[in-house]
Amino acid sequence: MDNKTYSRKHLGIAVVTTTILAAVMFAGAFFFVTHNQEPRREQLGEIAANETDPAVWGNYYPLHYQTYQENFNNTEKPSHFETKPYMKPLYAGLGFANEFNEPRGHVYTLEDIREIDPSRYKTGAACNTCKSSQIPGLIEKYGDKYYTMSFEEINSQLKDPIACLNCHDPKTMELKITQPALIQAFERQGKDITKATRQEMRSLVCAQCHVTYYFKPESKILTFPWDNGIKADEILAYFDEDNFSEWKHPDAGTGLVKVRHAEYETFMGSTHQTAGLACADCHMPYVKIGNTKVSSHNWTSPLKTIDQSCAVCHREGSEWLTARVKDTQEKTKEVQDLAGEAVVQAINELKTAGETPGVNAELLAQAQEMHRKGQWYLDYVMVTNGYGFHNPAESLNNLGKAIDYAHQARQLAKDARVKTSE
Repeated sequence: MDNKTYSRKHLGIAVVTTTILAAVMFAGAFFFVTHNQEPRREQLGEIAANETDPAVWGNYYPLHYQTYQENFNNTEKPSHFETKPYMKPLYAGLGFANEFNEPRGHVYTLEDIREIDPSRYKTGAACNTCKSSQIPGLIEKYGDKYYTMSFEEINSQLKDPIACLNCHDPKTMELKITQPALIQAFERQGKDITKATRQEMRSLVCAQCHVTYYFKPESKILTFPWDNGIKADEILAYFDEDNFSEWKHPDAGTGLVKVRHAEYETFMGSTHQTAGLACADCHMPYVKIGNTKVSSHNWTSPLKTIDQSCAVCHREGSEWLTARVKDTQEKTKEVQDLAGEAVVQAINELKTAGETPGVNAELLAQAQEMHRKGQWYLDYVMVTNGYGFHNPAESLNNLGKAIDYAHQARQLAKDARVKTSE
């Protein structure tokens, strides 16, 4: 066989091989594309701008709604008092001392608030603010009058718990802020929340409710106390500047402020947040359902979805990751328990001092000031979900301050009894 015949033969083989490979690649690409796109569904029309029912949204986004439905699996709501018995004496004088349970999650918000001890309703309609997708519409309807209405006047109108409309624009599905208090808090700091990036929004939609807040004394308007900043000391300074106290402790005589679940404030500045992560990266990981990848709307602990939530970045394995998280949480809980006992001891000493005839009023006032600070820093960690994991360093630092202030309060109260006024 001459060289020319040999070359033609191999050229023919190459052409045939290339054709076969191209056909295989085309078939593979076609298979991948057709099997990894969102399934076709009947076009039902546009979701109404005021649609609060998550089931209606589920007609358009069935897989997302399927994960939302998984929230109903969380049926347990144990009392905080079972693992933190010091909460009862800390909250004496507040409804929280009568009943304070672990949260069951967004889908149970209305059911749980209707079953809780009525002493928790003292702020009126505002108690409903983070409990339903209907609230933004009712605030728009009533304006500031909403906050001065009774609990029942608003609650009786609610049928849908926290749902899609709280966080999404029904027309574009873009993340959307619907909580006036968050918008106003940004404005008072000179910030425009509409300039937030999409990644920032994946935390800010959570910050609509997972924050600490209070109600203005006269207007009852829900307010985020962030004017000085969003950290524990900055928020306490905000209240101190106005001499604001939410209630007076019946035993210690101290004017106190109640912390609410400051998840967003604690998370900001943490290792994960400064690395560019948002709340949704860990609590709403991407999951695969059939041939489709969706962001899970089952809001739960990342420990339950550790492969999707943590292993995307961390390669050490689920057992190692779980052990690290639990180690942080157990150490935080251990220090928190020490702080809890220290503050209770301070309260007991203040009670004794207050009942002492001729007690030194100046030292007693100083002791109460230390108690106010100690309980604030403890409460800031104690009621924030995650047992310190959202920001371990800051959580332990706040607990250290709580212990120190509690010891100061106790000693000053003792001194006030010894150095009685003449």
